[in-house]
Amino acid sequence: MNKNVLLISQGSTFMVDAISKNLGEAGFVVAGCGPIINDIKEHIETADIILFYLGDFILNVTEALIYLKDTCIEKEKSLNVIGDEEEVEILNKVIGKSVIDNIFERPLDIKMLVVKLTELAQNQDSINARKNILLVDDDPTFLHLVKSWLSEKYRVTIVNSGMQAITYIAKNIPDLVLLDYEMPVTTGPQVLEMMRSETGTSDIPVIFLTGKGDKESVAKVLRLKPQGYILKSAGQREVMQQVDDFFERSKGKKI
Repeated sequence: MNKNVLLISQGSTFMVDAISKNLGEAGFVVAGCGPIINDIKEHIETADIILFYLGDFILNVTEALIYLKDTCIEKEKSLNVIGDEEEVEILNKVIGKSVIDNIFERPLDIKMLVVKLTELAQNQDSINARKNILLVDDDPTFLHLVKSWLSEKYRVTIVNSGMQAITYIAKNIPDLVLLDYEMPVTTGPQVLEMMRSETGTSDIPVIFLTGKGDKESVAKVLRLKPQGYILKSAGQREVMQQVDDFFERSKGKKI
């Protein structure tokens, strides 16, 4: 079970020390650091779970919060926070609700915290065994909708631009990329071209997401020789079926 916890807090307090002690007694390995980018960067690689003890200092650490958000998304880290209603509201405005797995309100029930993090660690083991899909789209509504569908069976990482996709792929090898064909700045075809030009990423399978289903548009997509395409107008059942079919076909052979 993955039980390495990074506890981020503004210094050591009685409650922070109590949290660390109780987690340690439950079998977790706890490392602590301050809400500073360099401190977080030093410890986050080995952490499976991030636990952020909030305070009024969060108004002054916006850059660290944004770094934490981006890293949790890129490296698929579980972010959990402890704080009061006002602190959580401030945090949500900076990083968004979707990045946070659990919110523990103060006054804190430490026993409940330990139980929840233990369940989270157990669930992560199951999730880590799933196929990993990188979902790329510049429409946040569509992005989160499709992620909610796919997360029932797969590990799903989301990014909202072509360059974010390239940055992610440079450090991680997903089992499949679902790639929006039409994006501003760096388009889907440009992302695919960059992937195919590098030895380490050339074999990563790509299925395009396209909003156009006419013959000419589909033919244009297929000329790039992706592993397939999915119409963005497709519903949950069809999207899931196409992704399931891809992984079924790919069993026992190299894509």
